[in-house]
Amino acid sequence: MPTVSDVAARAGVSTATVSRALNGKPTVDPDLAARVRKAADELGYQPNGPARNLRRQEAAVVALIISDVENPFFTAIARGVEDVAHEVGYSVVLCNSDESVEKENRYLDIAIQERVAGVILSPSGPTSTVAKLASRGTAYVAVDRPLPGQDSDVVLVDTRLAAREATAHLVAQGYERIGCITGPAGVRTADDRLAGYRDALKAARRRTPKLVRRTEYKAAGAHRAALDLLAQPEPPDALLIANSAMAVGVLQALQERGVRAGRDVGLVTFDDAPWAALVDPPLSVVAQPAYEIGAAAARLLLARIADATRPPTATTLGARLIERASSRR
Repeated sequence: MPTVSDVAARAGVSTATVSRALNGKPTVDPDLAARVRKAADELGYQPNGPARNLRRQEAAVVALIISDVENPFFTAIARGVEDVAHEVGYSVVLCNSDESVEKENRYLDIAIQERVAGVILSPSGPTSTVAKLASRGTAYVAVDRPLPGQDSDVVLVDTRLAAREATAHLVAQGYERIGCITGPAGVRTADDRLAGYRDALKAARRRTPKLVRRTEYKAAGAHRAALDLLAQPEPPDALLIANSAMAVGVLQALQERGVRAGRDVGLVTFDDAPWAALVDPPLSVVAQPAYEIGAAAARLLLARIADATRPPTATTLGARLIERASSRR
C-alpha cells in the first residue's frame, strides 16, 4: 500500500507537508494542498483515520449547528461553510437544532465526544452552553446571531438596518398601517428586525400601531399571526415579515381571507428564497448574503483552529432590498 513518503515523492514536498495538507491544516498553501491531494488520489493513498485522530486528538470534521435546515437561508449558509472547509480537507456534519436550546446542547456534547476540530453554530436562545467548548479548547464561531455574553468570532448581518430600510420603503409607497410579523422575543434577529421596523416608523413620525405579532420562525406561527392581524378592526395594509418560511404562512392566510398580496396588502419579507420571484405577485425581499455568511464563518473557524490565541473577530455583512410587485403601489 502507498505510504506518506510515496505521496510526498509524487507531490514533490516533504512528508510533514503531506501530513498537514491531508489533515486540513489551514497553514498549507491551497495550491500545495491541492497538489498533495491529487498525488494521494493518484496513488490510492488512504490515511489511517483512527491513528491520525489519536495523534491529533481531533477529527478533521466541523460541526455546523443551524436553527432550521428547511429554511433556504440556513441551507445556503451550510453550502458556504462546506465549500470553504472542503478546500482544506475538512468534512462538515450538519445538525438541526430546531430553535431548541436542549437539542443545541446535545449536539455540542456530541461534538465534544467526537473530538471535532471546531463548531459553527446559530444560537437558539438567550443563553448558550458554548462555555463547554471553550473549556476543552474546541474552536467555535457564531453565525447569524451572536453568542449571549460571549466575546467570540461571529459573522452577522446588519438586520436592524435592513428592517428599517424595508419598512421605510413601505412608508414611501404610501402604506398607512404597516404591521410586522417577527420571531420569538429574545432571539437576536427577531428583536433586531422589530427594532428596525420601529426605527423607520419613528423616523417617518408615524405612531407605532398595534400591528406587531411575535411567533416561532415557522409558517404555521406566521399563518396564525396573519389571520389575527387581518381580523383586527383596522387590519394592516402592509406587512414586514421576518423570514421566508413565515412568508409562506402569511401568503396562505391572505389567500384564505381573499386578500390580494401586492394590491390589498403590501408585503416585504426577509430572505430571497428561490420561489420568491415566482409567486404572483413576485415578493419584495431583503436579500441576505447567506452563502457569504457561511464562507466567512468557515474561514474564521479555520483561522481559530490554526491559532487559538488570536483576538475574536466580528464580521458584519450588509443586506439589500429587492423591490418587486408585492410592495409597489
